[in-house]
Amino acid sequence: MDMLTLTNVSKSFGERRIVKDINFSVPEGSVFGFIGQNGAGKTTTMKMILGLLQMDRGEISVNGKKVRYGQNETNRYIGYLPDVPEFYGFMTPGEYLMLCGSITGLSKTECRERTDALLEMVGLKEANKRIHGFSRGMKQRLGIAQALLNRPKLLICDEPTSALDPVGRKEILDILSAVKDETTVIFSTHILSDVERICDKIAFLHNGEIALQGTLEEVKRLRGGTGLEIEFCKPEDACRFQKLYAEGKQESALRLIYEKKTEQDMMEIMHILAKNHIPVQKLEMLEPDLEDLFMEVVGR
Repeated sequence: MDMLTLTNVSKSFGERRIVKDINFSVPEGSVFGFIGQNGAGKTTTMKMILGLLQMDRGEISVNGKKVRYGQNETNRYIGYLPDVPEFYGFMTPGEYLMLCGSITGLSKTECRERTDALLEMVGLKEANKRIHGFSRGMKQRLGIAQALLNRPKLLICDEPTSALDPVGRKEILDILSAVKDETTVIFSTHILSDVERICDKIAFLHNGEIALQGTLEEVKRLRGGTGLEIEFCKPEDACRFQKLYAEGKQESALRLIYEKKTEQDMMEIMHILAKNHIPVQKLEMLEPDLEDLFMEVVGR
C-alpha cells in the first residue's frame, strides 16, 4: 500500500509556476528521499501535503484519504519536522513533549510513557536542561521525537540534516532509518550522500518537475555504467594490458580505470585478457553515484 500519493499536482505563485504536474508515491514502511536544489519546490510540495497551501490542481492522498486545504483530517496521520523547528526554550525536553502530548489528547500515563521512550530513542534521555541551551543537532532530534509523539503513519522531514556537522547528520539519519519499522518516512534534502545511506526510493525535483524517480537501483540503471575497473595480480600485467588496450587511467600499480565503457566493452576486454593469458583479481562495471545523476538532471 502507498502511504502517500501525489497525482498531477501543480502550484503557482503569481506568474511563477513552482510545482508542475508532479506525480510520485511513497510505499508504506519505506524511507523516501525527495531531492532537489534549494528553490526546486520541495518545501512548497510538503506544505501542500500538510494542507497548508492550496494546490492549483491535482490530488494528494495520505493513508488513502484526500488532503484538503485548510482541513486537518489527514494530518492526524502525519508527524512533521520543519527545517528549523521552534520550541519553548525555557522548558526541558521532557516538559515540552508532555505539553505536546496533552495538547493532542494523550492521557497523562500514555504521554509519560511515550515521552520517556522517544527521548531515549533520540538520545536525549539524560539531557535534562533547558532547550535554549541545545545545539542544532539536539533540537533536530527533539523535533523528531515531537513529530513521532502520536505514532504517525507518515513522518515528513524538511531538510532534517541541513546545517549539521557530520556527527549530527549521522545521528539524524540513524534515527530516521530506525523509525521506518513504525512509520513511513519522507525527507527532503540536497545532500546526496544522506539519500544513498538510508533511502529505499527517491525522486529528483528540478525546476518544479520530477526529473527521475524510482528505487536507487532503478535510477542508477537508467544511466548504466560509468566505466570499468580492472585490478591485476602483478604490476607488469597492468603495463602489458595497457599496451593492448590503451586509454586506461592508472589508479595504482595494479588498478586501471576505463571511463565511459559499456558491457560490450567489458566483453571485449575479457576476450583480450583470455587471449593473452593475463590474470586479474577483479573486473567490474562502475555504477554511477547519485552525484553524477544529480549533475545530469540539473544540466551541469
